Amino acid sequence: PPRGDGVRHPRWERSRSPPRRDAARRPRWEQTSQRPSRREPDGSSEQRERRPAHREAPIHRQIAWGKQIAGRDASVESILALFANEGHQFGVRNLATTAHRVGKFGGRRFHSDRRLEALAEACRARIDAFNSQSLANAAWGFAKAGFTNERLFQAIAVGASGKIATFNSQDMANTVW
Repeated sequence: PPRGDGVRHPRWERSRSPPRRDAARRPRWEQTSQRPSRREPDGSSEQRERRPAHREAPIHRQIAWGKQIAGRDASVESILALFANEGHQFGVRNLATTAHRVGKFGGRRFHSDRRLEALAEACRARIDAFNSQSLANAAWGFAKAGFTNERLFQAIAVGASGKIATFNSQDMANTVW
């Protein structure tokens, strides 16, 4: 509606809902309220069992966990306990930071901890989503902790080879270390 100054303000007059497409231009499944079924290569329409996608927690929880992981009073034990409880919802930054903090403050004391094995598996499963800094931090953290998992380091090497152009000198040094 116009304000008292008599000037029309189009921003306030816009509808908040998106414009509707007319029925002739909408896909058939929108018209009939049924989604199309996925067909298998053999022509059948049976649904395949799918592995559930990784579900990250909302960003505000990621930030809170990041502060817990990187906080002054965080110990390796508290970081690994947080991962054991909430790690299935960690984003890649929190996964890499957890590995880095365990390597930095835990040294080789935790190299045989089962939680570190679970962290390595979580990192390996999401390695394609890691950026250059996350790859470097995770590689350095696991190496510093004395953790030897050939599958993890192979996945990091493959992930790093695809992103080598985005590495800065610090990322390169951490990964090579």
